[in-house]
Amino acid sequence: MGEQIGVIGGGIVGIALARELSAAGAEVTVLEKEARLSQHQTGHNSGVVHAGLYYAPGSLKATLCAKGRDQIRDYCIEKGLPYREVGKLVVAVDESELPALAEIERRSLENGVPGLTRIDDVTRLHEIEPHVAGVAAVHSPHTAVVDYASITEAMAQDVRAAGGKIRLHSEVTGIRLENGRVRVISTGGEFVFDRVIAAAGLQSDVIAKLVGADASPKILPFRGEYWELRHDRTDLVKGMIYPVPDPRFPFLGVHFTRGVYDNVHVGPNAVPALAREGYNWLTVSPKDTWESLRWPGAWPLAKQHWRMGADEISASLIKVRYFQKARRFVPELTMSDLDYKSAAGVRAQAWGRGGELLDDFAVDQVGPVTVLRNAPSPAATSSIAIAQYVVEHFLADTRA
Repeated sequence: MGEQIGVIGGGIVGIALARELSAAGAEVTVLEKEARLSQHQTGHNSGVVHAGLYYAPGSLKATLCAKGRDQIRDYCIEKGLPYREVGKLVVAVDESELPALAEIERRSLENGVPGLTRIDDVTRLHEIEPHVAGVAAVHSPHTAVVDYASITEAMAQDVRAAGGKIRLHSEVTGIRLENGRVRVISTGGEFVFDRVIAAAGLQSDVIAKLVGADASPKILPFRGEYWELRHDRTDLVKGMIYPVPDPRFPFLGVHFTRGVYDNVHVGPNAVPALAREGYNWLTVSPKDTWESLRWPGAWPLAKQHWRMGADEISASLIKVRYFQKARRFVPELTMSDLDYKSAAGVRAQAWGRGGELLDDFAVDQVGPVTVLRNAPSPAATSSIAIAQYVVEHFLADTRA
């Protein structure tokens, strides 16, 4: 009989962890508070399998993304799941963005992004994306799109096939250490495990508090809103068109992505959500909002980035502002081409007491409890690699 391990969280990272642990011989139970898996970050993203263009070489993000992109591809092939290499252009609209583009190129090459090329010829640029505006770009031809919710469901079947259990409607409300084991109290019942690992996304700091971990980093929810291109105008974009990102922020800026089912969406932006699961402006949690405002890092963050925040909020509330951001890259775009706002996502952005936004993956260990404190994009791309990393570095003896 293997160790009894509880996994908190039914997103792609939690299920990938459960799959890895089950394969290692552990008796795994996943506790998910929703009625279905993938109800939050996993089911509300753009579906991109990131190739590793942006991440600091040597960081966990860069290392695990490089492994994870191949693992996700191979898993999709194995399971017959959709996987489309549509390619990505990161575009410098004018010469002022060329130094930042050169840095993206440098990072991409150090991170081993497959097939990456620099494009300084506008004619070549238009061969890849006929409607794009720009003076130069880097092209990642193997950047792909998938359906992460479908991947999660397939992994969940792997967990069940290995004898693991997945308990829905099981929100964790208490965690206690008892004689070296862990009692987990949830709305779906009480469970006793040898170990617990939490991949709770938007609730990761809540779970950390239950086990007595440091209050920092705290989760600051950022909503990303998408507009869908009109069906008869999706020919404006062949693959993906991304801006050169501002290195001061962990967000990439509004971009165009052709999805795995051939829709084209524009976005996301990044606005503070008024609830951990605030998928629109009408969803407000006074408790969540107050906790964010009273966090020591709130005012340093606001002082440093209030202009960006005001710009993003205005683009959220005023369609023409959003349109103007997008039209920089595709001048033929018209207001009417932005057909409707599709389902938004909320990013679990970790931030510290000094107002700093954490960029890399972060994991805490409190006795027999492991908590993923920060697992931002490219966490879905890296999910299998994250699971292997956590098992190797924090739960190594489960393989014994």
